[in-house]
Amino acid sequence: MSNVLIFTVDSFTSVPFAGNPAGVCLPDTPKETGWMQKVAAEMNLSETAFLWPRGAEYELRWFTPKVEVDLCGRATLASAHVLWQCGRAGGDAIAFHTRSGC
Repeated sequence: MSNVLIFTVDSFTSVPFAGNPAGVCLPDTPKETGWMQKVAAEMNLSETAFLWPRGAEYELRWFTPKVEVDLCGRATLASAHVLWQCGRAGGDAIAFHTRSGC
C-alpha cells in the first residue's frame, strides 16, 4: 500500500480554525471513484478535493461525504494552496482539468 498525502485547509482565512475547511488529497495516480468517496466520507468535511498530475497540469475532482460534485471553489483554492506550499507547483497559475471544464 502506498502513502497518500491528505490535508485539511481553512480556505478564505489566514487564521487557524476559521474560514471554510476543505480536504485536499494528493494521490500520485488516479483512484477509483469509490475509493475517493470513502476518503471524503472519512474526512467528513463539506468537500474534499482529489488531484493528481496530468503532465504539467492537474486532474481535479471534488467529493462531499455523500456525492461527487461538479465544482467547489473553497476546495479548488485549498488545492492550489497545498500545491504551492508543497513545492509541487511553480509560477503564478495552475491548470486544473475538472468535470466542469479547464
